[in-house]
Amino acid sequence: MRFFSPLLATKRIPWLQVAKTFIAIALSWVVSMFALQVDMPIFAAIAALLIVAPNLNQTASKGIERTLGVIAGVIIATVFGGIFGHNAIAAIAAIAVALLIGWAGRLSLGMLNQMAISGMIVIVMGGGSVEFALDRIIETIIGAIIGFLVNMLIVAPVHVEPARQRVADLGAELAASLGRLADALEVPQSPGDLQGLILEARLLRNMVEVSRKAIEEARESLALNPRGRRNREQLDEMDALLETKLQSIVTEVIGMTRAFYDHYDDSLPEEPMAHDIAEQLRRCAHDVRLAVHLAEVDPEPLTSAIPALTAPLELSAPRGQRWILIGSLMEDLRRIRETLLTDGDDD
Repeated sequence: MRFFSPLLATKRIPWLQVAKTFIAIALSWVVSMFALQVDMPIFAAIAALLIVAPNLNQTASKGIERTLGVIAGVIIATVFGGIFGHNAIAAIAAIAVALLIGWAGRLSLGMLNQMAISGMIVIVMGGGSVEFALDRIIETIIGAIIGFLVNMLIVAPVHVEPARQRVADLGAELAASLGRLADALEVPQSPGDLQGLILEARLLRNMVEVSRKAIEEARESLALNPRGRRNREQLDEMDALLETKLQSIVTEVIGMTRAFYDHYDDSLPEEPMAHDIAEQLRRCAHDVRLAVHLAEVDPEPLTSAIPALTAPLELSAPRGQRWILIGSLMEDLRRIRETLLTDGDDD
């Protein structure tokens, strides 16, 4: 089973993507048959197959890449077909020159491969004739245009909702991490509890990166998309929330958890100030959820829509050497409070 694992995707391709690809291929085939009077317009079908991408920006890029690759490959094949004729030498020479040009010009792998494949097919099937070559270029353009139109007209894919879910998950887990740290300040912790606490906090970094990638993919899906205008504002709010608030708070939470791990002792729950800080952490957790909600990321209603953070907490000196931990937690708490109270639109 491990042998076949590289052949399997992590998730199934959406059925709509498969349907759109088939429709684009079928339409390209039919249009090319009637327009060019050919029985097997495979260039049009291949163009449509490769161009129907998950978003319109990729579709346009692939369309340009595919068309230019075919044109370059056809020109190369026409030249070498005219020199060597309809034989293996012409095909091999065309492939070699196409690869060399692609390498020298630092062309994309897709365009380089398309040049080589197109050159080979034109020589093998058409003998390098100019008429055959021109028909293949027109075929490719037909397939590219139809593939783009099908992808645009049949529910153009927008990936804002997955981005919203990733950011909402990050906000929920960040609030949960603040709550777990608050509980740990008030209840004695075993070594296993401490290890679990810091491991869970460190996972937040990966969630930040996953959220950022989801936002980038969503933004790319809005390019050239007729539905992009009404979704772009929501995406900007998610991006601002992630970059100006959640990412900074994640850094502080990881630092607080690390300080707690390094300086913990079993008598810490007896420290009155530990309970005061725990209360402030729970208020921070509430305000993180509120920030996520106000950015229209999480539609779930909140128990309270009023920020819970009060004025900065004032504490008396802690006992013994515990001031190291208490001071560190207080400084990180101050930074979290400033981040939550800062308007993400201010620059």
